[in-house]
Amino acid sequence: MSQPEQPQHASENRYRPLKKVLIANRGEIAVRVARACTDAQLTSVAVYSDPDADAPHVHRADEAYALRGSSAAETYLDGDQLLEVARRSGADAVHPGYGFLSENADFAQAVLDAGLTWIGPSPQAIRDLGDKVSARRIAVAAGAPLVPGTERPAEDAAQVRAFAEEHGLPVAIKAAFGGGGRGMKIVRGMEDVEQAFDSAVREAVAAFGRGECFVERFLDQPRHVEAQVLADTHGTVVVVGTRDCSLQRRNQKLVEEAPAPFLTDEQRERIHASARAICREAGYTGAGTVEYLVAPDGLVSFLEVNTRLQVEHPVTEETTGVDLVREQFRIAAGEPLSLTEDPKPRGHAFEFRLNAEDPALGFLPTPGTVEAFEAPTGPGIRVDSGVRSGFTVPGDYDSLLAKLIVWGEDRQQAIRRARAALSELVIQGLPTVVPFHREVLEHADFTDLDRLAVYTTWIEDAFQADLAASPYLAAAAAGTERTELTVTVDGKAVSVGLPADVYQALRSGGVGRVGSADGAASQVGDSPASGMNDDGAVTAPMNGSVVTWLVEDGATVSAGEDLVVLEAMKMETAVPAPVGGVFTRAGLDRGDKVTRGQELGRLS
Repeated sequence: MSQPEQPQHASENRYRPLKKVLIANRGEIAVRVARACTDAQLTSVAVYSDPDADAPHVHRADEAYALRGSSAAETYLDGDQLLEVARRSGADAVHPGYGFLSENADFAQAVLDAGLTWIGPSPQAIRDLGDKVSARRIAVAAGAPLVPGTERPAEDAAQVRAFAEEHGLPVAIKAAFGGGGRGMKIVRGMEDVEQAFDSAVREAVAAFGRGECFVERFLDQPRHVEAQVLADTHGTVVVVGTRDCSLQRRNQKLVEEAPAPFLTDEQRERIHASARAICREAGYTGAGTVEYLVAPDGLVSFLEVNTRLQVEHPVTEETTGVDLVREQFRIAAGEPLSLTEDPKPRGHAFEFRLNAEDPALGFLPTPGTVEAFEAPTGPGIRVDSGVRSGFTVPGDYDSLLAKLIVWGEDRQQAIRRARAALSELVIQGLPTVVPFHREVLEHADFTDLDRLAVYTTWIEDAFQADLAASPYLAAAAAGTERTELTVTVDGKAVSVGLPADVYQALRSGGVGRVGSADGAASQVGDSPASGMNDDGAVTAPMNGSVVTWLVEDGATVSAGEDLVVLEAMKMETAVPAPVGGVFTRAGLDRGDKVTRGQELGRLS
């Protein structure tokens, strides 16, 4: 593929000054983009679902508009609704953030077709690089290092099995469209191929709306290193820096740092050079991330390109002084980048994702209410938050609450500052991953002066700590549903959305305590723990919904055999049999909601 003289775009209207930006997202990234709009003297427009009506991003933006519905599919993934809000608000540009529709080429094209500016790469670049099979071909043409992989998506599990037989195990089954670790399964035994393929396809459809998956050879115990790229419409391509994102669980990152430590000069140069080459080969413009795996023997292998802003972008900003969102605005308006060469990093930064998950229970996602949120302060401390005290975290979206970013003059100072910051951080009301963060900052594999010994599956393989289960057994995120009423204000009918519990309290004349429809107080923490009760009942370890049953009703199962797959906050969790026996399923179908401690079936 030859390099075009000028990147190709779908609309000449792309290049014009921005005035009003619709932020097609939620949570901390919507707050982050709104702040960048303020800095750039742009008007920001937020959107929100029913559960997010009182979210911080709604109040931080200059304007906010409701999206009808609660689920992601009904709201933040509904391109038609988003474009209608853009029309109603008078927005002239759309920033997609990350996740949701940020890597959806059809939505990007629809934005351009509506005469709006898309703050991101061209739809064609999203297609070429978002399809991981096509991205591999571009990487080959650019001379980037690669491990063996399929040339096109696998049609079924049999093709995955054939690839594994030819190239050996382990292999990775990965969603062809999307990122963030969703729709990715590692297969280490032939007997697991079918279940892993089906699970990857389901997750890919749920997260990205498309289920195609490809397969490639999986490198054991690699580091995850990535290059942050900016490319403008004037032919300038800059690698703003590297990041290490090796601390992951379920293929999703928990801790990131910049610059990537303990790389040789040759490795760093190869990553910078190949990242630039890939973006040039694809005619890329905008902010993007080229990701690599670095094997224990030093082998560097191209992984994928994320055609959007990354969750971990703040660590690059803190070590380079480059505002990546502001640069996205400049690129979208057809302006040149504010820098013309790769900047040299200053100091070192970590980002700790603050997720609503209990690390002592296998990082189970748990929605609930943030009773208190108190951020740390001090030199080098930055907190990007999508929640505040009193906010109810819904189970409809992912588990990220906020991000703690810590900068230091070098890696060791950043570690010391991070320990202090995490000791000051207060999040009450629901489980979070903070106990894991505090523990990992004391682990030699992470803090060693001469090497980084963590790798992408280190948490599952090697991390051992006696973490106490959270005292907050969060109940289902009650009260996030909203009921619309029509009220009269100055003689004019106005539609008002009220939380369901407030609506019920009004109907009952305020009798009883808010929290349940019958006036009884909702008790948090009374649900039994996951596992099996004395009477043989197997219970749900978390709030969520049934994805699929893995065993038939009345089947004889072995201890540890997976019975059912539950989904919560966009993550699938298989529930194993605590002991062997005959399993009688509860009357639950696919899509049914379950709460922590609810009976899933019985073993006898």
